Amino acid sequence: MKRQLYPHIDQFSSLYILQRLNEQLEAFPYHFYSTPLLSHSPKIALKRTIKFYTECFGMKLLRQRDIPEEKYSNAFLGFGPEESSFVVELTYNYGVDKYDIGTGFGHFAIATTDVYKMVEDIRAKGGNITREPGPVKGGTGVIAFVKDPDGYTFELIQRPPTPEPLCQVMLRVGDLERSIKFYEKALGMKVVKKTDRREQKYTIAMMGYAEEKETTVLELTYNYGVTEYTKGNAYAQVAISTDDVYKSGEVVNLVTQELGGKVTRQPGPIPGLNTKITAFLDPDGWKTVLVDNQDFLKELEKE
Repeated sequence: MKRQLYPHIDQFSSLYILQRLNEQLEAFPYHFYSTPLLSHSPKIALKRTIKFYTECFGMKLLRQRDIPEEKYSNAFLGFGPEESSFVVELTYNYGVDKYDIGTGFGHFAIATTDVYKMVEDIRAKGGNITREPGPVKGGTGVIAFVKDPDGYTFELIQRPPTPEPLCQVMLRVGDLERSIKFYEKALGMKVVKKTDRREQKYTIAMMGYAEEKETTVLELTYNYGVTEYTKGNAYAQVAISTDDVYKSGEVVNLVTQELGGKVTRQPGPIPGLNTKITAFLDPDGWKTVLVDNQDFLKELEKE
C-alpha cells in the first residue's frame, strides 16, 4: 500500500516540507510538519529536479523510492534529517505532468549567508532568476527570487547561519486580521512580525512557534483590495503535528464555527496506516492537516 500521510492528495504529485519545532504550547503542543505543493515534473524530469535542489539550493537527497504498483515515485530532500528538519518530498504520479499553481500560493524562502553568490551559482547551472539580488524596497535586507524547474518560486534571503534554512512559506489571504485570529486560535501560532508597506499596497504577518530567524514561519500576505485568489490544483496543504489529534480537532471545530473555514476530515486513523490525522480549511480555503506526532515518527522508523 502506498505510504500516504494525507489521502486527499493521492492522485497528485506533491512537495512535502517537514519540520519539527521545539515550542511546547500549554494545552496541545504543535510542530510544523509540512507544506505540500504539487510538482509538474514528469518522471523523466524527476532526476533533473533533484539535481536542481541539491546543486542549486544545497539540499541533500535523503531517500528515494519508486512504487510501480501505486504508480508513483518520490524523493526526500532537505538540509537535515527528517526527524528534526524541513524535508522536501518530490513526488511524481505516473502520467501526470502538469498542474496549475494558481495566484494564491506565493513562495518558499531559503536563508543563505550570501544571496549574491547563491544566485550566481544558480545562474551558472541554468536556473531561472526572476529577481536579481539586492535590497528590499523600503528596507535594508538583501533578497532575490528564483524559480525551480516546476515553476515554484523561491525567495532567497540573506541572513547569518540559521538552524532552518528553509524559513518561510507564503500564502495570500483576503482578510489578514481574520486569518491571524484563525491561526492563533486554531493552531496556537503567534505573530512574530507584522509589516505594512503602504507604497507597495500590501501587509504581511509572519506566524509561527518561534522567532522568525530561528525557525520556519507561515507568511500571510494581504494585498490591498484583493479578497480572492485562484487556488489552482497544485498547492495541497500545510501539515502540522500535534500530540493529541482529537483534542486539537475539537479546538479547530470551534474556531471554524467562529471565524469560518471547514473541517474536511474528522480526527481518526488512516485505514491501513493507523496514523491519526484531521484536516480542515481556513477561511480562505487553505488546507491544514494535523498529524499525530508519535504516529509519524513511528512511520519514519518503519522506512
